[in-house]
Amino acid sequence: MKTHFIAIGGSAMHNLAIALKDKGYQVTGSDDAIFEPSRSRLEKKGILPQEMGWFPEKITADIDAVILGMHAHQDNPELARAKELGLKIYSYPEFLYEQSKNKTRVVIAGSHGKTTITSMILHVLNFHRKDVDFMVGAQLEGFDCMVKLTQDNDFMVLEGDEYLSSPIDLRSKFLLYQPNIALMSGIAWDHINVFKTFDDYIDQFRKFVASITPGGVLVYNEEDAEVVKVVEAAENYFRKIPYKTPEYEITNGKVYLKSEMGDVPLSVFGSHNLLNMEGARHICQQLGIMDEAFYEAIMSFKGASKRLEKVEREDQGTLYKDFAHAPSKVKATVKAFQEQFKKEKKYGFLELHTYSSLNPVFLEQYDHAMDGLDEAVVFYSEDALKIKRMEPISPEFIKEKFKNAALKVFTNAEDLHAYWETLDKTNGVFLMMSSGNFGGLDLTK
Repeated sequence: MKTHFIAIGGSAMHNLAIALKDKGYQVTGSDDAIFEPSRSRLEKKGILPQEMGWFPEKITADIDAVILGMHAHQDNPELARAKELGLKIYSYPEFLYEQSKNKTRVVIAGSHGKTTITSMILHVLNFHRKDVDFMVGAQLEGFDCMVKLTQDNDFMVLEGDEYLSSPIDLRSKFLLYQPNIALMSGIAWDHINVFKTFDDYIDQFRKFVASITPGGVLVYNEEDAEVVKVVEAAENYFRKIPYKTPEYEITNGKVYLKSEMGDVPLSVFGSHNLLNMEGARHICQQLGIMDEAFYEAIMSFKGASKRLEKVEREDQGTLYKDFAHAPSKVKATVKAFQEQFKKEKKYGFLELHTYSSLNPVFLEQYDHAMDGLDEAVVFYSEDALKIKRMEPISPEFIKEKFKNAALKVFTNAEDLHAYWETLDKTNGVFLMMSSGNFGGLDLTK
């Protein structure tokens, strides 16, 4: 099968391209910019475009599938050529469905926790050498690629994102998967640039639940009131399995999960991670992994990339980085940090740089998000606001919305980096929350 990727360099797109190459497909692609690690990984597989840019002449009548990434625009010249030739154009999730429509599809959805839960499931399955197809949004230890597609596997585990599918398909990605087994971890308003009201956002999850195949299974977080409302209002037929935070204790800095098999020592911390783990356990049961086998495997799970991931520093200081940027994620991560490090001085840094996190209306959601830290720092770039054509935001406004008068607010990278240099990284523990890089800050030094 001959496939062409428009915007092949994206984190998800390049992994799918590699998975198809490994499956034996002919793969070509284009993009106007490709960064690391996508660039090296595509080059290693022999599918890195020779030139950057869009080339309509690459779109030929013998292409079986054109896969369109979100990075491309509606007026993309290669897309126009594909339409002109009448080629089959797929969004990323649409193509994943085509690859898995004859398999049992397991879809992990929710505003937060879905990457971690998917990672936990795959870690357990990999530990017990149970082979499945998958797509996950983070690089995992023991896995070469974030996407795996085979002819023979019976199951496909998919991280279900509620963001849009492609520039020409404005449905939420997870609405295309039609799960046989699903999980919903939580609902907290996100992607405000697309979903203008909270109800519009919640409606995506209503549709997701409605898309579960007849007689399917939904594992859901019974501690989340919005999730419970959506599940209780559902009219289609499926089996409902609720889960909640299990009992645990912290002894000498180590987290132990209480189970019928005794105390299970864990390599991760935070009540939100224990809640995620409980959801993963129920999904693994559906896949034939019973509790004893689950606990045996989960002990060695160290976390998904950038999800409370410990950074090895040259000075041996204790520093964790986390992808947290949405308010619910920030609050859960800060709470976990406080619980784990009760005696140490706690520093927390948060970078605001997505459209949602910089929106004045959405900023209301961050109230008290950084409370309980000894030093709380928020960084955002005034230049980023100009690029996004957004109104200026003052540091005072940020403090007001976070309801934290002691908050330190930096609006340019130079000042942030200067402050960073004044801190003794071996005196205290540091939590760095961002889907960016704090203006190029090296967290290892």
